[in-house]
Parts: sequence; C-alpha cells; structure tokens
Amino acid sequence: MVLTAHDASRRTREICALAPIIPVIVIDDAATARPLAEALVAGGLPALEVTLRTRAALEAIRAMAQVPGGVVGAGTLVTPADVIAAKEAGAQFGVSPGATDELLAACEAAELPLLPGAATATEAMRLLARGYDMLKFFPAEASGGAPALRAIGAPLPQITFCPTGGVSPANARDYLALPNVICAGGSWVAPADRIAAGDWAAIELLAREAAQLEGHA
Repeated sequence: MVLTAHDASRRTREICALAPIIPVIVIDDAATARPLAEALVAGGLPALEVTLRTRAALEAIRAMAQVPGGVVGAGTLVTPADVIAAKEAGAQFGVSPGATDELLAACEAAELPLLPGAATATEAMRLLARGYDMLKFFPAEASGGAPALRAIGAPLPQITFCPTGGVSPANARDYLALPNVICAGGSWVAPADRIAAGDWAAIELLAREAAQLEGHA
C-alpha cells in the first residue's frame, strides 16, 4: 500500500497540532535518548524530531519510540535510504529540509508521513500540486522570517507550515501568530550542554515553557 500525499499531510498536521513547538534534536550518545524524550514529553512536547546528522540518531529513534506518549520522527531525510532506515528504526513521521520526487516517492512507498521542506512560493506550489499542503518552512529566519512566511500565505492560504531554522524563544511567537502556522521547530528546548549533563529537570522546564507559547501579532 502506498501512502497518499493527502493522507501524509493529514497525519503530519495532526502531529504538528500536538504542541506549539517540535523539538529539533541532535543526539550524540544514544544512551541519553530515552531520558531526554521522557523529559520533553513530560514537559508537554510529545512530537520529537531526531535529526539524522549523527551516528547515534537511528539508535536514538529506536529508544525514543518506546517512550509512552511520544511521537518520534526522523529529521534531515535526504535520500530513499534515509527513509528506509528511519522507518525501520521506528520513526512515525519524517522531516526533510527540501523535497525531491525520489524522496517523496520513497516516503509514500514506506508509508512514512513526511513534512517536506519549502522556502519559496514555487517550492510550496510544486508540493501542493503533488498533494502536500502541510510543509516545513526552512530555513525560516534565513528565508525572511515571519514576514516572508506571512507573504507566502497571502496567495497560498490552503498551505500550512511548521517554520524551522533560527526559531527561538525571542521570535517563536511571531511565527505562531501567523494564520498559516500550526507549530514551529526549535532546538533550544534540547540544548547540547543540558543533554550532556543529564539535566533532565532543566530540559523538562524548557519544554514546559515552550508548550505554553502562543502567537502574538
């Protein structure tokens, strides 16, 4: 069975709606994965994106997939091989910095809901033409930030976004206030120094604060 683009977007939209922030996580030591996921979920951030940027990423996804209440996804999907590996590790959704026909086809064939990246109106329109209407706006700040995403939303109101890349506590509310934004991706809720120190209480507090974020105009 092949997952349709419409069904993929419906599922990723449901995941994005779980909390205002999706943690973008870089794991260097898989042993930290489960307690990190437990802290983030306890803080109110159940959707977790583990980037495939380290050797420990797939093992981390396997560990996080066992945490009750968590919905674990694989980020930085670039090739069909990434998709297969992520699915086998237990990822429930995928996130990509951009989108190629090969990557989209691989996710559809693997029945892995994908949040594909787009930074321009043309990229967003190409994905919409294929059936994807829940997208990642990346790199958000480098691509013009909230004003750019607001401008894209004017002629393309049927597309919703999760902006990622440069999103921080200082600007997250600007993105969340946009009518075409459901949530945002941020790495500040899982800082490397707190992970290395095993300071799960501090990470849970960061997650709790992020879970309360609301947009402002």
